[in-house]
Amino acid sequence: MNDALPAPLRGDHPTEFRGVLRDDLLSRELYSEGAGIARCVPLAIAVPADSRDVSELVRWSRRAGYSLMARGSGSGMAAGAIGPGISVDLSQNKHIGAVDVVRRSVRVGCGAVQRDIERAAGAVGLRFPVDPSSSAFCTIGGMVGANAAGARTLRYGSTRKWVSGLECVFDDGTIAWIRRDEPEPLHIPAVARLSKTLALIAGQAAPSAFVHADVRKESSGYAVAKSIAPDGHLIDVLIGSEGTLAMFTQVELALTDAVGATATLLARFDSLEAATECALLAQEAGAAACELLDRTFLDLAASDGASGVPPGAEAVLLAEVEGDNRGAASNAARTLAEIFRTQGAREVALALTEESEHDLWALRHAASPMMSRLAPRLRSMQFIEDGCVPPNRLPEYVRGVRAALNKAEFAGVIFGHAGDAHIHVNPLVDTGRVGWKDRVRGALLDVCELTSRLGGTLAGEHGDGRLRAPLLPHVWSTEARAAFENVKAAGDPAGVFNVGCKIAPAGNELRGELRHDPNATPLSAKARKILDRIERTRMWNQFRLGEIGISAPLPPRD
Repeated sequence: MNDALPAPLRGDHPTEFRGVLRDDLLSRELYSEGAGIARCVPLAIAVPADSRDVSELVRWSRRAGYSLMARGSGSGMAAGAIGPGISVDLSQNKHIGAVDVVRRSVRVGCGAVQRDIERAAGAVGLRFPVDPSSSAFCTIGGMVGANAAGARTLRYGSTRKWVSGLECVFDDGTIAWIRRDEPEPLHIPAVARLSKTLALIAGQAAPSAFVHADVRKESSGYAVAKSIAPDGHLIDVLIGSEGTLAMFTQVELALTDAVGATATLLARFDSLEAATECALLAQEAGAAACELLDRTFLDLAASDGASGVPPGAEAVLLAEVEGDNRGAASNAARTLAEIFRTQGAREVALALTEESEHDLWALRHAASPMMSRLAPRLRSMQFIEDGCVPPNRLPEYVRGVRAALNKAEFAGVIFGHAGDAHIHVNPLVDTGRVGWKDRVRGALLDVCELTSRLGGTLAGEHGDGRLRAPLLPHVWSTEARAAFENVKAAGDPAGVFNVGCKIAPAGNELRGELRHDPNATPLSAKARKILDRIERTRMWNQFRLGEIGISAPLPPRD
């Protein structure tokens, strides 16, 4: 199977596992970081060959007392796949089956990348419309695990809406499909326990106890409210569970018709209130996306030499509309532009061709390259990067985040999905200044308090991970957290799946090492070189063991 295994696995390994299993230090270092701020060298790396391999791995881990962390591209921000257990690299299960045009569906491996799924659907005139900004490298398993969303959630909703079936490996190694249109397979012990627990929760509280009222996007906690609703299903609580209740190996996705054409608007505003009002009107007018670029973002873009930055704006909205053809999309854009002007936009630029649309969206996509050019003097550290609040509280939230950054003496960049009142934040931290860690903690707690006061969630689309799991008491009631703990206990009583993610001991501290901490234990020079190249090129879905000459197991057959 692989080289002899030294400590820390002490020579222990699953006898029927056919994939790759390694615990040499270099292999482990390559999986110690992802796109977020965390670093933790895992116990070992496992790369299963197929679902049967995952089953064998789960049974062995349960006997041996190991925790398994499902991992796709490692592009998540919340450290859901960065931790002390065994990192299970599922990215090589990337097959995409034949698209069923009649049923408008496709079955894919959990390692299939969103952009590849979209291309396969587009080849037959269909579309998988959930498109995070990470679509070039994020895997569908990660998207399902976090209930990922993206700019076009405004019209199409998050991943949950588009998942019709999941092939799961449960805590005893049982492999089973959970399908939305089929009864739950109650002969499987974990399914029976989860169903019973959800029924008990439903008998004790209304679904409203497990949601944040008026918040439009949510990937924090477990989706108890969805599961216990009259039209709910077990699959709803599995989606968004971040690998803590089962491991997903295949996904069945619903598809929709490909869009005929799009058009884009860029509108400048002198106040956050006017921008927020127009974002709500954009959704009512049928916009597919409506993005906010705050003054912090625009100022940095201008200083970085970006073109097309409106001078002196408090905020910019970047909205996209769709139509059956170019003419219809252009007409929809002109209609929305007039709405924006009437409601206070200072200027509105229209992009009615693919080329001009690309130019406008380039400003939105400039964030990561801008951040990388600031290193090593300033480090982009996304520790408050996924908040979502009721839409009418968006101006207050943005101003509150600005105040928290100013108090901590951090520069920062604020942008996000205005139509959903969902904001991303890139604090820029000088790790050479004395006391920077204390200021990070202070800003984190200030924003947690702000989010709680506004009735928001800390995770709109990126999940809780190990970053936010200790912070759930800020935004979830005691009743809700008890329900989440009961769900975890029902699905994974032995603690096989991603321990410390979703459910964590009480505490409000950033746990473990931060990968940009100059005082953190350094990785080997070879690992550091590989990881820096992956970050610089944003090739998060690159097979990391392949970088040191280790072949991936043969992919499963469709």
